[in-house]
Amino acid sequence: MDSLPPEPVATGLARDLDAWADHLRLGRNLSEHTRRAYAGDLVDLATWAATRGVSAWGQVDHRLLRAWLADLHRRGAERTTMARRATAARVFFAWAHADGRIAADPGSALQAPRASRTLPPTLDHGAVEGLFEHLEARVAAAEDDAERALARRDLAIIEVLYSAGLRVAELCGLDATGIDEARGLLRVRGKGDKERSTPLGEPARRALDAWLADRHHLAGPDAGAAVFVGARGSRIDPRVVRRVVHDALDAVPDAPSLGPHGLRHAMATHLLEGGADLRAVQEILGHASLGTTQIYTHVTNERLRDAFRQAHPRA
Repeated sequence: MDSLPPEPVATGLARDLDAWADHLRLGRNLSEHTRRAYAGDLVDLATWAATRGVSAWGQVDHRLLRAWLADLHRRGAERTTMARRATAARVFFAWAHADGRIAADPGSALQAPRASRTLPPTLDHGAVEGLFEHLEARVAAAEDDAERALARRDLAIIEVLYSAGLRVAELCGLDATGIDEARGLLRVRGKGDKERSTPLGEPARRALDAWLADRHHLAGPDAGAAVFVGARGSRIDPRVVRRVVHDALDAVPDAPSLGPHGLRHAMATHLLEGGADLRAVQEILGHASLGTTQIYTHVTNERLRDAFRQAHPRA
């Protein structure tokens, strides 16, 4: 059972949260990150409602939920946070109603402000070249097997993230059986435990092969089939991947400070700038909706407008 955040919650409201956490894990097949976020959202709602005299979920109505979201806005919550909390409330009350725990579903008509569909700064082509030059120089400068293995691992991590557009969880979960050498593909499990194949560019394939040749210098008995391992020898942790990406980008002059997801954004942007079909990019990224992928067209269109304004004599 997922553990809930430690904030105090009134007994009558806390009663159903553990059962709901089990439902999210067993019935919804959500990731651990999403389950913990939803659990925290309901703890926030329960704590907030208890201060207003609510002692049971059946006392919560649609107006109270709207007041909760309005208070979140006053507390400075981002639109993305409010949208997720509204979704968590809808999921919880739909489950509680279907399970007979409450007589009516107050979340069925709950709406929240749409999350702002903006992207963080991305890398231009020059920054990408500088990033890989830095990583390759680290490999060349390594003084022993362990240092070289770490440098090759970091290069392979960033090559694979950028080439295949993987999410950090997908990279961390990648096993040796997911590498299709013959076809130049990676098979990964994405959101909702859905499997997809994504192409791997030739530089990434070379970096991955070089890392796998040195992997035994880091891999311990707990590594199993994990492609990427941490310094302690077991499957790599997402926090380590984020640190690897941040440290590498910090060494590139004028590069924005991005995490692994920023490399995914850069890959999608560069594909579209190069003329790739939008639906192909959707498949590579594993987006369930084409609308999610279309946000990248706004980035490329803005760059086109900037280039036009700077270069056209009658702009």
